Amino acid sequence: MAVELYSHGAAGEVTGSKHFLKSDRATLMVDCGAFQGHREEADRKNREWPFAARELSAVVLSHAHFDHCGLLPLLPKHGYTGSVHATPATRDLASLVLMDSASIQAKDLEYLRKQAKRRGAALEKQPLYGENEVVESLNLFTTIGYRRSFIPADGMRATFYDAGHILGSAQTVVEVAQGTNTMRVAFTGDLGRRGMPILRDPETLPGVNYLVIESTYGNRRHDPMIEAQQKLADVIVRTANRGGKIIIPAFALERTQELIYALNQLLAAGKVPKLPVFVDSPMATNATAIYRVHQECYDAETRRDFLDKHQNPFGFDDLNYVSSIAESKSLNALKGPAIIISSSGMCEAGRVLHHLLNNVENPNNTILIVGYMAENTLGRKILERQPEITIFGEQRKLKAEVTKLNTFSAHADYEDILAHVRCLDRAQLQRVFLVHGEVDAQTHLKKLLEAAGYATTVMRPGEHYAL
Repeated sequence: MAVELYSHGAAGEVTGSKHFLKSDRATLMVDCGAFQGHREEADRKNREWPFAARELSAVVLSHAHFDHCGLLPLLPKHGYTGSVHATPATRDLASLVLMDSASIQAKDLEYLRKQAKRRGAALEKQPLYGENEVVESLNLFTTIGYRRSFIPADGMRATFYDAGHILGSAQTVVEVAQGTNTMRVAFTGDLGRRGMPILRDPETLPGVNYLVIESTYGNRRHDPMIEAQQKLADVIVRTANRGGKIIIPAFALERTQELIYALNQLLAAGKVPKLPVFVDSPMATNATAIYRVHQECYDAETRRDFLDKHQNPFGFDDLNYVSSIAESKSLNALKGPAIIISSSGMCEAGRVLHHLLNNVENPNNTILIVGYMAENTLGRKILERQPEITIFGEQRKLKAEVTKLNTFSAHADYEDILAHVRCLDRAQLQRVFLVHGEVDAQTHLKKLLEAAGYATTVMRPGEHYAL
């Protein structure tokens, strides 16, 4: 039997990563992510289960973003009893993400039930999973450090390499035994960028035969990092002069920590006025604590600028971590300029929805977009500056300024991806498979790779590819 590669998520779309590598002896799943998009579509896709979990030999988790780990609690419910292999930092962050997801699902459904009751209707839907299911899935984790090989399944040996995307993110190289020969297949997961703060750059992989690589920004280039702080400073100064608030929907993992890091440097340099900064996300607060613990993932610059001076890169005067719901609600009555960083990053759930509900109609305010917004999400509608948006079933006119900063994205752009592929042994590399991207991005990246001489395939959901 030939080795097969196939996908049931993030193939022809960006979120919901679920990739599979099958040999005649084992089936390995790489990531078990939740689809993020329009609420009804996301709910439907996340409840569908197009594969037999009990037949899986092992699961590898590339990193702890929700669209890669968010459905792990469903694996035991569908009969999976094997291990979930990840780096130590990924396991710690995934526990936060999944517990937070269970909590958000319960609270959002409670809110929607109240709304339905006011309309004289009933809402029968149940959460995807609760905290008990999260705990059960966390018991499956086995942690392994970078560059330490392990055997996830019969006839397969795997090694993690730093992906430079978020804390603990890993590229996975899988060696598959084929008689006396060995095939090497690499999964990048989400690939980071070079020269970003806090984390190390993505590692160059050893020679592989097949590469499965993300393509989120396959048709875009990021602004140089050197411009990031100045653009952020301009937004802050401009909004503060109007007396407005800056609302930043941000992923609790990585993006929030990078923003805090950048604000720390801007304030120290006197480039922005002193104003209160609120991180309104319990998960972001806890994630930042985990970032402080896993210093083995830091780059040399962060160690030099902060740790060697015994300074906290994620703390400064006027920075406030908001935990309780009461504290979060009190921000609605806040007068004067302020910065509110809140999750979720695509504005589909969490406390950021309440801040948007209360601030999008004020033209003095700014909604600052600092990351990717998938199709049909509220975040994408705001980014497209649609004149009216719907939040919790209520219509709001979008009058606030909307600004996008590409620089803070943790995803590789097409130049980063091309550079990463060029570092591989061309003589060994037989084909590149593109996942985790929208059609336009994948079409553009495929043309670039093929022009550079690399055989390239855009993976389609459910299609099997013989290796």
